[in-house]
This record gives sequence, structure tokens and C-alpha cells, in this order.
Amino acid sequence: MSVLLDVRGLSKRYGSTAALHPVSFSIESSEFVAVLGASGCGKSTLLGLLMGIIAQDDGEIVLNGKRIDALPPERRDLAMVFQSYALFSHMTVRSNLSFGLRMKKMSPDERARRINRAVRMCGLHDHLHRFPDELSGGQQQRVALARALVMKAPLTLYDEPLSNLDAKLRDTLRSEIVALHRATGAAALYVTHDPADAATMADCVIVMDEGRIVETGTPHALYRTPALRITAELFGAGNVIDVPVENGMGILGPTLRLRLVERASRVPAARATVVVPAEGIRLTPRSDGEGVVVGSRVAGPLVHYEVSVGNRVLRATVFGTRDVLPWGTPVALAVNDPLHWLDEQPVRGAGA
Repeated sequence: MSVLLDVRGLSKRYGSTAALHPVSFSIESSEFVAVLGASGCGKSTLLGLLMGIIAQDDGEIVLNGKRIDALPPERRDLAMVFQSYALFSHMTVRSNLSFGLRMKKMSPDERARRINRAVRMCGLHDHLHRFPDELSGGQQQRVALARALVMKAPLTLYDEPLSNLDAKLRDTLRSEIVALHRATGAAALYVTHDPADAATMADCVIVMDEGRIVETGTPHALYRTPALRITAELFGAGNVIDVPVENGMGILGPTLRLRLVERASRVPAARATVVVPAEGIRLTPRSDGEGVVVGSRVAGPLVHYEVSVGNRVLRATVFGTRDVLPWGTPVALAVNDPLHWLDEQPVRGAGA
């Protein structure tokens, strides 16, 4: 694949506050990239700069080998799907889909071809003559997707488009959005605060914090082997704990020892921040165990436990709900190892 979008040193300040420190990244043709971060991390500023609705202070935006950062939004050849759908309430679905094409002075035949294809892909045939307020939230979001599809832009930008929908519909539309992109071959930049969106949809994830890109990688790599605590916590990578280290073993509580991954023949020195996946902990009821069950929650075929170990509470996820361990059950813990440890220094003063 070739580079479609190349962002070079893009930045934005408001007075003395840096909303976006200089960031650089690229997106390849047909690649689905997610930008993940908490509120205020700079991801919305980045999206606004790419769209052209916010003026940058520095940097370049190159699309298909041509700089577009000096162009107005309507000339950037980017499609956009908004969180709020942004449909014209006084227009039917068909009129909403054709509006952008009319602005481009496209022929009626080409408009019809594009609209029919998008309607077919998004399952909107029965809704063409309805108005947005006659549609459900999921149907309105499909109209917003179809409106982006008809533009046939090489890159579609998504601004948290599923955040207003219920969990079941979110799952459905995640799959549909990815399938649409695979079918059209277009690239996507998907901004979200939800790690489930990033993990299930993206080929590559850009993690942002305090206006900076702090880590980039595949969803699997960022979940299993994050470099930074912020990434591990965003992806919900089980338990991120600071522990003393002796002879390559992390010490947890009075008896539990955790073998750590060696990297280039090295292990952490005195302390390390270790990622213990919740699904990598096995619990066995035992009166002399090092842990005690202090909470449990059944979710389908899984049981999510909270287990007190020394002065910590660990999360453990177990498959099978036949024999749920009750509160107060003493348990022995076994941990799948060796365990990944983070590159950054542990938090000062963290307990053992």
C-alpha cells in the first residue's frame, strides 16, 4: 500500500495553551486508523485541523501527494461522519444524500448511481422519502454513513459517530462501518474515546494524551505489550501494578512471585510497572491462598472477580459460570507468565 495521508508537525495553540503539540503520522490507502484518547487529549482538535474548520499554527497536511492545509474544507476531498449525524432536518433521506453531490455540480445520472449504491450498502431503500426525525438513531447514523459514501472520498473522518447509540447497536454498526470500508477500499480516520471501537475496528491505533501522540501500534500489540501506562489503562489491559523486583521476579503480596519478560537479556532493576491480564489469572479456592474474593459480576459466560491480595485488589476474568465463588472465599492465584512490563518508570511511592 502507498501513503494516502501524511501529517507533518501539525500543531495548534490557543494563547499560551497548546491544544495540539506538533504531531506527525501517516495513513496508507485502505487503512483504518483509530485515534484513541480521553476527553481533552487533543483528538478533536486534530480532526478539526484535518477538516479545515480549525486553522493550524504550523505543519503540513498532504493528501495523495498534494498539500491541502491551505484549502477550504469543501476542497479537501475528505468525507466526514459526525457524532450528531448533522442531517438536514427539512430534507428527506434522498435529498440529504444528494446535497453534497449537487454542490459539486455532479450530473443527475452520476448522482443517481452513487446514491443507489450507498442506499444498497447501508440498507436504506425503504427510508428514502422519510425525514430524519422519522428515523431511529441507528437509521440516522446509516444515512450519515451513506452520505459520506456517495462522496467517494479517499479518506473518511469519523468523529465518535457511535457514542449516542446503545451497546447492541454500536456492535452492529462497528461491523458495518468496517465492512463498508473494506468494500469501498477507502481509508478511515476514526476518532474515539472508546477502546472497544479502536480494538475491534482499526488496523492501527494512535494513542493521544495531553495534545501529543504517545504511542502507535496494532490493537493487539497495544493491549498485550503497551509501552506506557496511559495506553495500558485506556485499553483496559487487566491490572497495571507497580511491584518490587528481585531476580527477575515481581513480588506481589507475601507469597506471590511473577516472572517477568526478559528483553534483550535484561529485566527491570528494583521496581517495575507490570501488566497482569485479567484473563491470565486463575483462581483456586484454598484456605491458605494469598487472595480473598471481594467482588464478582457475571457477564454472559464470563465471571469478573475482584480479588484482594495484600493491599491491592486485582481483577480476574474466568470463563464459566457454573460455580461462582462467593464473597469472602480465600483463593490461590496462578498467573500466566512471563508478564509484560512497561518502559516508563513506576509511580513514586506505589505500594508493594
